[in-house]
Amino acid sequence: MAVKLKYGKGKSGFSSRVLRGTLIVALGVLVLGAAIFGFFYFKYQRVVDDRLAAGPIFASVSQIYAAPKEVRTGQKLTASLIAHDLRQAGYNANSELGTFTQTGDTIRIKPGPQSYHATDGATIDTTDGEVRSITAENGAALRGYSLEPQLITSLSEDKNRTKRRLVTYSEIPPRMVQAVLAIEDRDFFNHGGINYLRTIKCGFTDIISGRKACGGSTLTQQLARGFFLSPEKRVKRKLIEILISFQLEARFNKQQIFEMYANQINLGQRGSYAINGFGEAAQAFFGKPLGQLDLAECALLAGTVQSPNRLNPYRHPERAMERRNLVLSSMVETGSITAAEASRAKAEPLHLTTPNVEASEAPYFVDLVHDQIVQRVGDNDSSHQSLRIYTSLDPDLQRAASEAVEIGMRNVDELVRKAHRTPKGQAPTPINYPQVSLVAINPHTGQILALVGGRNYGISQLDHAVAQRPTGSIFKPFVYATAYNTSLNGTALDESGVFTALTEINDDTTTFTFAGKDYTPGNFLRGEYPGMVTAVQAIAHSLNIATIALAQKVGFENVAALARASGIVSARGTPSVAIGTYSATPIDMAGAYTVFANNGVHLKPWMLASVRNTNGDIVADYAPEAKQILDPRSAYLTQSLLENTMTFGTAAAARRSGFNAPAAGKTGTSHDAWFAGYTSNLLCIIWVGNDDYTNLNLEGAKAAAPIWGEFMTRAIKLPQYSDLKSFSAPDGVTVARIDKTTNLLADSSCPTGNFYAAFLDGTAPQNTCSHMSESPQNFIQKMFGIGGHPDETPLSTNPQQPATPGQRPANPNTPLDGNVADPNQPAQQKKKNIFQKIFGGGKDKDKNNPQPEPTPPPQ
Repeated sequence: MAVKLKYGKGKSGFSSRVLRGTLIVALGVLVLGAAIFGFFYFKYQRVVDDRLAAGPIFASVSQIYAAPKEVRTGQKLTASLIAHDLRQAGYNANSELGTFTQTGDTIRIKPGPQSYHATDGATIDTTDGEVRSITAENGAALRGYSLEPQLITSLSEDKNRTKRRLVTYSEIPPRMVQAVLAIEDRDFFNHGGINYLRTIKCGFTDIISGRKACGGSTLTQQLARGFFLSPEKRVKRKLIEILISFQLEARFNKQQIFEMYANQINLGQRGSYAINGFGEAAQAFFGKPLGQLDLAECALLAGTVQSPNRLNPYRHPERAMERRNLVLSSMVETGSITAAEASRAKAEPLHLTTPNVEASEAPYFVDLVHDQIVQRVGDNDSSHQSLRIYTSLDPDLQRAASEAVEIGMRNVDELVRKAHRTPKGQAPTPINYPQVSLVAINPHTGQILALVGGRNYGISQLDHAVAQRPTGSIFKPFVYATAYNTSLNGTALDESGVFTALTEINDDTTTFTFAGKDYTPGNFLRGEYPGMVTAVQAIAHSLNIATIALAQKVGFENVAALARASGIVSARGTPSVAIGTYSATPIDMAGAYTVFANNGVHLKPWMLASVRNTNGDIVADYAPEAKQILDPRSAYLTQSLLENTMTFGTAAAARRSGFNAPAAGKTGTSHDAWFAGYTSNLLCIIWVGNDDYTNLNLEGAKAAAPIWGEFMTRAIKLPQYSDLKSFSAPDGVTVARIDKTTNLLADSSCPTGNFYAAFLDGTAPQNTCSHMSESPQNFIQKMFGIGGHPDETPLSTNPQQPATPGQRPANPNTPLDGNVADPNQPAQQKKKNIFQKIFGGGKDKDKNNPQPEPTPPPQ
């Protein structure tokens, strides 16, 4: 018995020693584990501390706003459309921006303390879909009222071109929260950052499958990964993710964590920009603020989180819809919505906004705004972040511009494909598809309303709106405007008298000698040289030789001086200046054409209106630059020529889209294709060309004019551009109906083939087509170029000092920039003698002359 007791005691002692050893080892492991955990916990605590101490979690970037939309009496507009614009701008019942109330066809608007405008409200009556009256708060009748500017976009946060629109938790729709939790993390409000059971389950699944595909992360873990870690799937990264999740849960409440998640989560790519956060995604996918999304739209965004590229609703609509419907079913399971609500939402199609980023966010325009902010305000954090940047852009017109370019370039691409020929026996060569730019401005303010800098911003961020290109024949109006300046004091160009629309100009093949070099240009249509033509026909049909001959008469340097004053700063006084061989940007040309559209006043196109801080305090305001450089009469007379170019000249191609409103315009063709034209309230420049400067081989009438017509057709359907007016002649100008056959006043005997032309008072024809009088020159005089009424009075070509009839300028050879043209460098025109005219001699000699400026002739 004693032995048994001793044996049992020995066994018990051994067990105790094993137990103690095990406990010691376990305790050691626990202590070691705790030490390791503590080390890494505090290590990543410092990582989180450093990140939070570095500044705001999200960069507070500048916001870009559109121009205020003006409501005017007489516009076709409804109260509902006005309310929609106000909601888009951020007006609601509790907004500090402003509030509004709508009752039937009447809407009452009250800007708030953070409004761009003063807090003066107004009531607008839109009975029968037309703005009948606008009444101020004090009862005064108003002709117009400006609405709150809409947010276009924000500047990108970093060099990775990340965009986000920050939202607070209170601004996130409850349906958005419910949708995300139903599909991503149903136990979010209950766990401490880690769903242990789900993590273990996913771990076993990944081990068995051999793939790391199971998504067991909570929202907190996703947030930790997005802020601090790389997206790679490794065990070490998962452990660090858990440690950081503990830190986040310890520092923030659940609402704050969800808010950060909602602003941080990546939801794909749009163009060259990354879409981060539900606020930016709502605008990118649906074109409206996050707070205005319905159930189906919230479910679509929540479903996209899993795989933004694979579930992109633009590229994979079927997948996106399937995932959206799965989210809706999950919401039914969590009790967030009823089965009936889910069924109605599943029946909804994908109501996506246009995928064209140029239409909604004007990225080329925004890039230019950013460049100007850097130049004017500065590029350090304290100066350019958290700013409200108010610009000139009209979002509606930007959409019209983008759509017109998209449609027009499909037509251009088809023309390029048809013209592309691969010689037999050679390998096919790639097709060089051209680029495009559209610039639309208000011709009376210089405000850039719409801008497209290329055909696809995601592919190329090169902004062709600021690219220097030869202007081609859209330059020619400056030659005719300079000639009209000579008419202001009654000065005759030559024996033909003062310059008018009916002045005859020689368009025969001619060699011009300038600075000791010969220059023999041709017309766009080789072999077509109609001889003597009127000025209105010369510009309408874009005749090169006639235009250069006219420029020689008025002075090449005087033409160049007017062009430089109009913003075409590269222009120089050479023969080729007349046909647009010098370069300018589409924005430059938009500004240059304001001279004709705005009574001789040049307006420099502008984008920036005002820069303010987050409190609404003004950082900087910007005023347009305007300068009178041309007499209003000369401007209108030139405009009249351009109206006829739209009626029966090369610019008539712009009418083929159905645009029939009063307009003035001009085509241009060099290596590129151009169109410049305007109405009473909108001016637009179109450029189409190749980046490598190879010849487009398409004239402006085929490539650029149709885009202009498409754009203008869309523009005049918008309320703010629908009130078009005919052009009004200034005092001192007469508009007459001219018979095209006789170039005399049209009467009942010549009812067809007529056109309207503008003349300085006293310079229009005196006889009608049925009462022709004798010409001052007889046949022999005309043939030999003698007789008539020569006038040796010097030409007046200084548009800064327009002369009145009977008045001579002090120095008529002084151009706008003050540089006097060199009288020792005249251009001489070599004319053919009478026998050459009769028998066609002299042409071979002309062909052998050296070409100092061998640029292709523009149209």
